[in-house]
Amino acid sequence: MSNQKKRNFQIEAFKHRVVVDPKYADKTWQILERAIHQIYNQDASGLSFEELYRNAYNMVLHKFGEKLYTGFISTMTAHLKEKSKLIEAAQGGSFLEELNKKWNEHNKALEMIRDILMYMDRTYIETTKKPHVHPMGLSLWRDNVVHFPKIHARLLNTLLDLVQKERTGEVIDRGLMRNVIKMFTDLGDSVYQDDFEKPFLEASSEFYKVESQEFIESCDCGDYLKKAEKRLTEEIDRVAHYLDAKSEDKITSVVEKEMIANHMQRLVHMENSGLVNMLLNDKYEDLGRMYNLFRRVTNGLVTVRDVMTSHLREMGKQLVTDPEKSKDPVEFVQRLLDERDKYDKIISTAFGNDKTFQNALNSSFEFFINLNARSPEFISLFVDDKLRKGLKGIADGDVEVILDKVMMLFRYLQEKDVFEKYYKQHLAKRLLSGKTVSDDAERSLIVKLKTECGYQFTSKLEGMFTDMKTSEDTMRGFYGSHPELSEGPTLIVQVLTTGSWPTQPAVPCNLPAEVSVLCEKFRSYYLGTHTGRRLSWQTNMGTADIKAIFGKGQKHELNVSTFQMCVLMLFNNSDRLSYKEIEQATEIPASDLKRCLQSLACVKGKNVVKKEPMSKDIGEEDLFVVNDKFTSKFYKVKIGTVVAQKETEPEKQETRQRVEEDRKPQIEAAIVRIMKSRKILDHNNIIAEVTKQLQPRFLANPTEIKKRIESLIERDFLERDNTDRKLYRYLA
Repeated sequence: MSNQKKRNFQIEAFKHRVVVDPKYADKTWQILERAIHQIYNQDASGLSFEELYRNAYNMVLHKFGEKLYTGFISTMTAHLKEKSKLIEAAQGGSFLEELNKKWNEHNKALEMIRDILMYMDRTYIETTKKPHVHPMGLSLWRDNVVHFPKIHARLLNTLLDLVQKERTGEVIDRGLMRNVIKMFTDLGDSVYQDDFEKPFLEASSEFYKVESQEFIESCDCGDYLKKAEKRLTEEIDRVAHYLDAKSEDKITSVVEKEMIANHMQRLVHMENSGLVNMLLNDKYEDLGRMYNLFRRVTNGLVTVRDVMTSHLREMGKQLVTDPEKSKDPVEFVQRLLDERDKYDKIISTAFGNDKTFQNALNSSFEFFINLNARSPEFISLFVDDKLRKGLKGIADGDVEVILDKVMMLFRYLQEKDVFEKYYKQHLAKRLLSGKTVSDDAERSLIVKLKTECGYQFTSKLEGMFTDMKTSEDTMRGFYGSHPELSEGPTLIVQVLTTGSWPTQPAVPCNLPAEVSVLCEKFRSYYLGTHTGRRLSWQTNMGTADIKAIFGKGQKHELNVSTFQMCVLMLFNNSDRLSYKEIEQATEIPASDLKRCLQSLACVKGKNVVKKEPMSKDIGEEDLFVVNDKFTSKFYKVKIGTVVAQKETEPEKQETRQRVEEDRKPQIEAAIVRIMKSRKILDHNNIIAEVTKQLQPRFLANPTEIKKRIESLIERDFLERDNTDRKLYRYLA
């Protein structure tokens, strides 16, 4: 096979020309034209589509494609002009129905004609780049029906009238509307947009402009927002039922602009019903509606947030600067917590836990809490109240919630070191008097403070708990080494490390002989077991339980302070004592002694001593006797010392002075740390960086920072630059 020669085959053309009947094209077109008429007249049942297709095929094959294409256009145009007259003649409500009917007929006819002319569509039209049959049929409908002068304006007005009727509550044929609107979209996006959407949006804008003005003049803010929300829902529903989906954003933007954006300021500030009224009256539903509507427009939430922040700051300012509301520290802090809970609920319920609103709430609280210089003290007093008695019977989970709320307020404080000072004083009193409700709660709060501010903040507080535990072990050792002391008075000593506890001046006091002997024995034992230590008695911080027998043999156990014990024990040897005698015997400072006697003689139900003459104040000429008629339904009677809960003005000044002194080394340490890493820095940058570094503890005063810089220059830690006096250099 491989050796056989390859043969080349060639097909030769016909030797004679094929002659086409000159009238072939006209005859064939007449057949096709007649068929198109029958299709439009809905009389196509007798047509052979196979034969019609072949005729169209042959016309294209014999180069009569142009004749076929122009003939199809002219025939269809003639039919559509007839249809447009019929549509125009339709009256009232039948106008849209007639249009829809003719549109459906045209679409059906167009599909049949496209099938017949399919070969022309694939070959001739592709080659000549003319519009295909179906798009051409749609264009012809657009030009001869939709854009027919007597139909065009009437169609648009009819559609807009129906939308208007629906907006005013009338029921319309939504199915018919959907079909007519779909006709626009089928004719192309530009037809839908130019012939319907743009005029529709303009008419809607005018409608809502007028309606919103009517509403805002006659409704309060809550009702207005309900109406706006309803309109927005209606428009979205309208799009879903018969408009193009792409129109949703456009029509909602119109409603948002006319009903919300243009009236934002008036709505939020509306008297007796605006945003502030909603906040004051906990109108969660209205607030949620306002949030959801305003978030749809530019700067809507910014407007709501700004008004809320302004209101919060004004309300908070009144709360913390009102002298009446600052009288009771516990109530003061509780009001702050209540306000915080209220706005937390508003933000979570109505504002979808929006972070920007949370931040605004935090910044507002930080602003007004620090307007009251006593806020750190009051928060510490609130904690003191809760940990003394306020948490009794409360579940552990609820205790944690209260402590977390306290920590939240603590975070707002700019002067956290002031809180630490007061907290240490209050904790010391709770631990020493054994009045803490729960050691777990105390430790839990210290852990939270440690997490928030670091180990340095709480190291001394933890040291206080360590001392209490060590003291228990010390007392067991003391009584173990002195078994003879099991009879007689019992002494319990808490040995406190000086650096961990609040510094207290040692107040002189002559203890009763029975107690003094015990104290000396303890001193000998303690100094014998610990070398290099020194003990000083803090009698002003102690308590005592003493047994007393009154007039008719009535026995009571009195829980008193060490000073009160010293006074009462004097009456074992005397029936009547003057103020001067008591002062001389006890050597208690006058201010402490007067408070002590006041609590023993002037408090109703606790007056175990009688004063002559009877009055609320203690005078230096007063006489005191045991109140033999004293009675109480309790065997154990606690007699407190008359003392102000809040600090007096001198005490406050003293605390402030101690805080300022404690800040100096911290500011210097921060300056040295910064300069050690930066080597050279100008004055303004040092101030900024020191302030930033110390912010977690307190807000450093620029004047104080400048003084500390001067002090460090004097001690050769820093030096000024020779050329630029505002520039500092670190000296290694």
